[in-house]
Amino acid sequence: MSTVTQPVTPVKMEAERIPPLQNGDRLTAEEFERRYDAMPDLKKAELINGVVYMAPPVTIDDHGGPHFDMISWLGLYRMATPGVRGGDNATLRLPLNNRPQPDICLIVEPSHGGQVQIVNRYIVGGPELVAEVAATSANYDLTEKLPLYLQNNVREYVVWRVFDQEIDWFVLRNGQYERLALSPDGYFKSEVLPGLWLDPAALIRGDMARLAQVSQQGVASPEHAAFVSRLQQAAFQQPGGPTP
Repeated sequence: MSTVTQPVTPVKMEAERIPPLQNGDRLTAEEFERRYDAMPDLKKAELINGVVYMAPPVTIDDHGGPHFDMISWLGLYRMATPGVRGGDNATLRLPLNNRPQPDICLIVEPSHGGQVQIVNRYIVGGPELVAEVAATSANYDLTEKLPLYLQNNVREYVVWRVFDQEIDWFVLRNGQYERLALSPDGYFKSEVLPGLWLDPAALIRGDMARLAQVSQQGVASPEHAAFVSRLQQAAFQQPGGPTP
């Protein structure tokens, strides 16, 4: 019995010629995106200063669970703040061969006066806030990514060092990152996204009820109401924006 060999189409041949991404590859942003697009089953890969970083398998204790809890916290703020949008592992298009894929980000929509652009469904530029789940202070979130986010005007950067049981909150002030101090009641209170409040001790111990309680206090604050009003005014001033 003879078998019939199916011809290989030019499209398939081209796809087969694309090399897979490998940890440590040095690539341009364009080549990184080409290889990433050819690997639909790939969960996470980043290009930082031209070098490919690929995440290992994720466990629930060191990353998966903390990631979920951070999204839950930031999701409460997003729900209460029209004009603010969140992203989970959304690739950022940044200059000089950089394509980081932060665990979480919050942006002010371009239609509401935000600092990023959305081009071909990608975020272009540094978000107002980026949050990462890191193992320790030696993680590349605090060595390679921190200066990258600084250079690209990410205005607040939150890093949860899971094994250290610490949360670092950096604020962009006068061209440098400075650590945000806790308020007298023990909370982090965002300077860039008013009303975004975090009880770090509650997040670390997984006390979601307390986390939600403090979050609700933040979005009920006068500064949050004023921020929402400013976002609405910015939207009205956009060409083709809503009528007040």
